[in-house]
Amino acid sequence: MQLTLYTDYSFRVLLYLSVNRDRLCTIAEISERCAATQNHLVKVVHNLGREGYIQTMRGRTGGIKLKKDPEEINLTDIIRCTEVNLNIAECLRENSTCHITEVCKIKHIFEEAQIQFIQTLDRYTVADLLKDKKQLTEIFDDKIIRRIDRSSGTGSI
Repeated sequence: MQLTLYTDYSFRVLLYLSVNRDRLCTIAEISERCAATQNHLVKVVHNLGREGYIQTMRGRTGGIKLKKDPEEINLTDIIRCTEVNLNIAECLRENSTCHITEVCKIKHIFEEAQIQFIQTLDRYTVADLLKDKKQLTEIFDDKIIRRIDRSSGTGSI
């Protein structure tokens, strides 16, 4: 399973807001510091606000901040509100169109893997991602932005 860029951006926003809990942040600022386009972040912020994870304040002096403590934000919950489905294969969908699903044994293996994936993520919160908060703060403050080439999986600063 590969999570979408939307989910990736959601975690970036939550991390940035967690590191900057003492103040309001802007989408423009997060975009600059987290290598995400403002257009994408507007959608991400809207969704995270609608789901109750962040608070948004409009106006010239407005901004965004975490509404919940990082310890209260479970990783699986974020993925569930950002991904269309968590199925790692077509055969796990409710209305699977695979004609061999009934006899194919791989479905059970995929099911087990998917359950383990979710159970692992269930054990973690955003607070667990902040173990190196000092280093995260330095990266955000220094505007060190890593851009990942999705085709090769390599990064550059």
